[in-house]
Amino acid sequence: MSVPDPAFDLILVGGGLSAALIAWRLALDRPEMRVAVIERDGRLGGNHTWSFFDGDLSEADRAWLAPATPHRWPEGYDVYFPGLSRSLKTPYNSLTSERLHAVVAPLLGDRLIAGEAVEIAPGHVTLGDGRTLFAPGVIDARGPAATPHLDLGWQVFVGRTLRLAKPHGLTRPTIMDATVGQGEAYRFVYLLPFDAHTVMVEDTYYADRPTLDPALIGRRIDAYARSRGWTIEAVVAEEQGVLPIALGGDIDAFWDEGPQVARTGLAAALFHPTTGYSLPDAVAMARMIAALPDLSSPALRKATEARSKALWADRAFYRLLNRMLFRAAEPSQRWRVLRRFYGLSEGVVRRFYAGHSTTLDKARILAGKPPVPIGKAMRQLRDTHAGASL
Repeated sequence: MSVPDPAFDLILVGGGLSAALIAWRLALDRPEMRVAVIERDGRLGGNHTWSFFDGDLSEADRAWLAPATPHRWPEGYDVYFPGLSRSLKTPYNSLTSERLHAVVAPLLGDRLIAGEAVEIAPGHVTLGDGRTLFAPGVIDARGPAATPHLDLGWQVFVGRTLRLAKPHGLTRPTIMDATVGQGEAYRFVYLLPFDAHTVMVEDTYYADRPTLDPALIGRRIDAYARSRGWTIEAVVAEEQGVLPIALGGDIDAFWDEGPQVARTGLAAALFHPTTGYSLPDAVAMARMIAALPDLSSPALRKATEARSKALWADRAFYRLLNRMLFRAAEPSQRWRVLRRFYGLSEGVVRRFYAGHSTTLDKARILAGKPPVPIGKAMRQLRDTHAGASL
């Protein structure tokens, strides 16, 4: 039986951040490519805000993303912990799914296809309505799936964009306000001031289980707003998420499961192991794919798997720190680990967020008495040196 001529050169399954950036970059660099994106509701990016520091991206990449990045705070950001308040100078930026869709969807036109993939193979994708789409190249960008091969903690959050009756008084983001009550997870509030009366308040937890209770967290957001003396006129938008935090795992077994096609984004374990930030990896992946001479499924699989595994190996130190946080610290005391980290030099903090910690940075992060029980800390170090859970 002959295979129909492909209608596309590349199919991206899933319309999240990574897929949208790949489609965008290919439209800029290789406009002759017929790129299709399959997304369940036909809208790119879902309902999300992705943030990044200037130090995470090159100047050229920040310029590329500028049309989808409506918020920038050149003066830096603040952090608050019991006994520590600090302002850091690295500029901060937020890209929104609304802007991302507005920029990329017109480049795709009718190649942004609403539907759900039920079968993915190297040369085709079959949708739930029975349609089969053909392309020499296929990339799975559907986000994370349950896997027994990665050892994970979780970052769970609800964010509400609030319009306030009076100005909130913030001039820059608060990346972490950990002065709030803790409990059975490391909890902090994250603030993005969009204008004088509008602020995004996100209540975030580094939790052992991927359990999200939007109603409970919503009440805590309301209580936090009251504690700041803010009167809420309206909830302009709400987003929520459960993001993986990598503690360890078997990356080879992870790649052996599922359809044997290329992967990107969270489906390829491409995120900062500690912060969960995925935008810098998505940008780098889009650049890499746009530069590949061969965009066939076998070549794409080889390239994306190699990149994922190389970054996994390079980021073992961050997974060690995560195990210190999740396995050595009591949940109600995890904030002490982050407070100690934010007492280090700004350069160490900046390189950590970018995933570029130097050997000296790593020594500084681990030096001195750890803010966790010594025995538990040493156990995690021994496991690392023995090659366990990397």
